Amino acid sequence: MSLRRAVVTGASSGIGEATVRALRAAGWDVVGVARRADRLEALDAEVGSASFAADLTNEGDVAALAEHLGSTGPVHALVHVAGGARGADRIEDGRAADWRWMFEVNVLSAQLVTAALLPLLRASITDDGDHADTLYVTSTAAQTAYPGGGGYNAAKAGEAMLVHALRLELNGEPIRVTEVAPGMVFTEEFTVNRLGGDQASAEKVYEGVENPLVAGDVADVIRYALNAPGHVNLDLIAMRPVAQSAQHVLARGPLRPRT
Repeated sequence: MSLRRAVVTGASSGIGEATVRALRAAGWDVVGVARRADRLEALDAEVGSASFAADLTNEGDVAALAEHLGSTGPVHALVHVAGGARGADRIEDGRAADWRWMFEVNVLSAQLVTAALLPLLRASITDDGDHADTLYVTSTAAQTAYPGGGGYNAAKAGEAMLVHALRLELNGEPIRVTEVAPGMVFTEEFTVNRLGGDQASAEKVYEGVENPLVAGDVADVIRYALNAPGHVNLDLIAMRPVAQSAQHVLARGPLRPRT
């Protein structure tokens, strides 16, 4: 198989960065996309990826990304990781600016980048038996509501519905549509950013939880999904640490067999 090229959004940190590393290790050519050019450049220097700095909620930036990709080679896979949460308020206390931001970075960015890159994905399918991939990292928050999560629940559920509709719209084309929905994942930035930079409160979220998922765990699943045989579509992969049986059922303390 000739070298395949993936575009990974949210590549400057967390799951996106880990995915760039995982795909490069698996032999993929990777273009990392995020707003922070300095972090992308450092990652490029380390793992041999390429990068393109863009705000994926900005239509001009997304158009420039598509133009750049079209002039530099084929695109076989879109891995859309970019997103985030802001605030943990009850619905009655929520700030409109936070909700608007979450909709834009989780839902609007997914729509814009998908619409821009689909022509490139189609163009990469040159022979019978070829396929292209779209893969979206949503969240188990798209599936189960929880107090203080209304805004993020709504945004991730909106992104998940985009993925489900896209799979139906692309029926008949050799383009796989995969959703990876992680539960509790420990990354350096996600919860701190959600809680407005409050490091102490962010640490309490994970306090006592034995082995929460880390970014590399999710990246390993993404790598597996993209490298699965081309006729196999993993529609939805929900993944959690063993300590988290459901969105609202979390063990704190050592995991031990019942005696």
